[in-house]
Amino acid sequence: MALKLDACIAQHQGDRKEQQDRVALVAHGRIPGVALAVVADGMGGHTGGALAAEQVIHTVSTNFQHWGSGEEPRHLLESSLQEAHTMIKASRFINEKDPHSTAVVLMLLPGNRSVWAHCGDSRLYCFRGVHLRTRSIDHSYVEHLLRIGKITPEEAETHPNRNILLTSLGGREEPKVEFGSMDELQAGDSFLLCSDGLWAYFTDEELGALLTTGTAREVAAKLIELARMRGAGEGDNISIALLKFLEVPKEALPKVSLKRP
Repeated sequence: MALKLDACIAQHQGDRKEQQDRVALVAHGRIPGVALAVVADGMGGHTGGALAAEQVIHTVSTNFQHWGSGEEPRHLLESSLQEAHTMIKASRFINEKDPHSTAVVLMLLPGNRSVWAHCGDSRLYCFRGVHLRTRSIDHSYVEHLLRIGKITPEEAETHPNRNILLTSLGGREEPKVEFGSMDELQAGDSFLLCSDGLWAYFTDEELGALLTTGTAREVAAKLIELARMRGAGEGDNISIALLKFLEVPKEALPKVSLKRP
């Protein structure tokens, strides 16, 4: 099945004084069918978080353009996030800030394959139609309590320590990076990468239903509008990378004529 990609990135500053998130969606300059999406949520006070998120985007995007098809994509993601972590730590001594960043990175590969990495609580969701296929698990204290059965999902939504992270890029400890992959993507599959300024206001079921209601651009606008309304004047920065896979109609495929020799 031939697929086409409908994708967009979107941001809103929310009710914060500064937009410290960064987001990117880029195609590989030399290898057809290879693309990269990144969302980085910067933390660390005035300008510090923005610098950290910018470092993530720059490092991952630059290394991606030097990546070759014979190299393991997971190694690219792992080494890029480790390099960004080192650079963010180094910047602390230059600008006297305390910069950190969470990040989620998705690579799309030929053959309808995907691989991703994440650190912190920026999330990746993958839906098939309205149904959740998988999502990244936050590196947060509340997610830890949830996984060991200390709290319920309902309690997690309002837990006073929900913003405490167990790992991030630029922290004192080495970052914890986790990976995922998926083969055989189909028409109707969608990837949503986003910062916690978005996902905090939606259930998985809501997101799945909303992703089917329009184009990537229309859905992103709707998600931001709802998050802003639910934030009620206290909303965080919002960043989204949305990628929807659609079937190419047969009549749109190039016609090939065969001639006898």
